[in-house]
Amino acid sequence: MKRALISVFDKTGLDEFAAGLAELGVELVASGGTAAFISELGLSVTPVDELTDVAELLGGRVKTLHPSIHAAILARRDLDEDLETLAEHEIEPFDLVCVNLYPFAQVAAKKDVREEEAVDMIDIGGPAMLRAAAKNFVHVAPICSLARYGPLLDELRLDGDLSAQTRRDLAAEAFAHTAAYEASIARWFADRETFPPRLIVSLEKDRDLPYGENPHQRAAYYSEAGARRHLLSRVEQLSGKELSFNNLADLNAARAVLREFELPACAIVKHANPCGVGVAAKLGEAYDKAYSGDPLSAYGGVVALNRRVDPPVAQRLNQQFVEVLIAPEYTADAVAILAEKPGTRVLEDRERRRTSPGERDYRRVLGGLLVQDSDADVDDRAGMEVVAGHAPDEEGWGDLLFAWRVCKHVLSNAIVLASGLRTIGIGAGQMSRVDAVGLALQKAREQEHSLEGAVLASDAFFPFPDGPALALEAGIRAIIQPGGSKRDDEVVAAVEEAGATMVFTRRRHFRH
Repeated sequence: MKRALISVFDKTGLDEFAAGLAELGVELVASGGTAAFISELGLSVTPVDELTDVAELLGGRVKTLHPSIHAAILARRDLDEDLETLAEHEIEPFDLVCVNLYPFAQVAAKKDVREEEAVDMIDIGGPAMLRAAAKNFVHVAPICSLARYGPLLDELRLDGDLSAQTRRDLAAEAFAHTAAYEASIARWFADRETFPPRLIVSLEKDRDLPYGENPHQRAAYYSEAGARRHLLSRVEQLSGKELSFNNLADLNAARAVLREFELPACAIVKHANPCGVGVAAKLGEAYDKAYSGDPLSAYGGVVALNRRVDPPVAQRLNQQFVEVLIAPEYTADAVAILAEKPGTRVLEDRERRRTSPGERDYRRVLGGLLVQDSDADVDDRAGMEVVAGHAPDEEGWGDLLFAWRVCKHVLSNAIVLASGLRTIGIGAGQMSRVDAVGLALQKAREQEHSLEGAVLASDAFFPFPDGPALALEAGIRAIIQPGGSKRDDEVVAAVEEAGATMVFTRRRHFRH
């Protein structure tokens, strides 16, 4: 290891890395700002333009795109022809190339960023050097990660060189890095088209997970590169055990339900389905409503709250078995109370934006992805029509819209029963819609909830009157559903005959 080329935008840790290389007798060559940084450290460094005999051009756009640089990177040391070419042109080879790229994704993700600002962050020379070094990894070590600095110095100090395995690992990391970089640029350009001909998704590992859905499955959590936010982007874990695969899946579902409500709300999720949701004037009341909806199912669930947790609420939470708790804020006393249950993973959500405009929904299938717009719109009364009975009063509309918003997050076929801005029975994931109604009614009866005057929401139309008839016989007085069945007239007639109300939303919310 005799000669290193360094060209980095992010200079974090470069002082120690450059000094370590210099101590090992490695000659340092660097581009523009990197050379100035190294020189200020008091280290000897050769600027790139001294090798190329060409000053930086086009305001720095052209610095390293020169045969003296790329031949020095790409030359094969075990090929006489390559070595003769280097000697003929008086080019000394590089043994190490350290490059990190312009922060395109971070700049492009900023709110109201101008197009020229984003374009300026498209790195050309950096990826070219990094890919060249990675191609020639047998002879040149490509470094693009700050986390590699220390371990590589340790290996060089111990062995004087890098092992073949280390070099392969560095090459894999470099190609993954440049591929992800190009993917973020492609994504930014493609955002102007909803479904472009080629969709490139780049994912970055956020963390390893203890296991997958089951203990025999390995697992990790990846976030989408360039996304403005992700599931854990502004989440801090305050206490509790390590998050698991299933915890994260349920956490995603709970946060989605909670985004539907502005008032103090609580959503309890189990196996990706809400089992209890409540809205009230105060957070404690909202939690009580959500929990009482189905206490049996709430056992070991994910609890999501949208207001600060104080000691009284923390005390109530500690009386139950909660796998994961997430809220935007906690008082110090509440954190101390919750820490008494070390099994509860306590998360603080510092994200204040409620939606991610333009976000796509991906579903993995054999050999590919199903891609669609996210079903993220909050429904209001626009487009809804009362097709049977009297128009609901304010309280009735409140319960109907509440049930409809919750229903959107329940696996199809989905039925939600609600009363007083709380769920009292949920039928999820049934192959038959009438079975989903029966399950929701059974859940309500198990908890001895009164069904008189309660409302029902269905994520899709009723194909026959049997489902509504079952609910109406139990005391349901208002139903909200998309409509659109060939037998809508029969369904409406059954509701009219029972003296109940039915609202058509003209929009369904399948969630398979």
